[in-house]
Amino acid sequence: MHIFGGSKGPGAPGAPGGPRAGRTGRLPSVTERDFEQEVLLSEIPVLVEFMLETSAQCQAIAPELESFAKEMAGKIRVVKCDIEKSPMLARQLRLQSVPTFMLFVDQKLGDAQVGPLSKKQLRAMVEPFLPRQEGALKARELAELLKQGVVVPVDVRDASAYGRAHLPKATSLPADEIEGRLAELFMLPGQPVLYDRAGEKTKDLVDKMAETGTPLAFLEGGILAWEAEGLPVERP
Repeated sequence: MHIFGGSKGPGAPGAPGGPRAGRTGRLPSVTERDFEQEVLLSEIPVLVEFMLETSAQCQAIAPELESFAKEMAGKIRVVKCDIEKSPMLARQLRLQSVPTFMLFVDQKLGDAQVGPLSKKQLRAMVEPFLPRQEGALKARELAELLKQGVVVPVDVRDASAYGRAHLPKATSLPADEIEGRLAELFMLPGQPVLYDRAGEKTKDLVDKMAETGTPLAFLEGGILAWEAEGLPVERP
């Protein structure tokens, strides 16, 4: 999505010696003058809240939006754009109400949603555009591979948690034992896919193993994500 012609010479917004994006509250604020440089040409996705300083809804969601921006630092850039200060941009984007959220990725509009969004809704909006860790599998992806018989879920929780509930056809191999039982792990009748309760432990473990030259796959969100998708678990 190319909205403005290039203007990257000295003194242009975002150019060396030129003005930088201003700030409104704790989030960076952009205008139609620097929108191309600060949003479209960004190396990472940019979530823009089109808003009005006088809007009660925009004021109400500001703290949660700022908290979301901190959580997404380095992955997603979050900025605000007051449509009263950028009327031409508002007309070009056909904005009808505030707040309106637009996510720009690689100079294109990735998604747009109207109305106040919670952090959960904002995460759902940006998640498809976030870079995925090597080896990460979503619950539905793992379910399909499991149906094909090419993977074996490996439960890295303690044995008691495995005994209460686990993924179909899963084997138990606690996280603190994996490094000493790699041969056993790779003798399973399929590619091992690690999972835990919520995905954080396996994510860190996979990172650690990758550094030693042992790539592994894991289930994003763990067994909680699996159950959230309505997928079956085995219980005694």
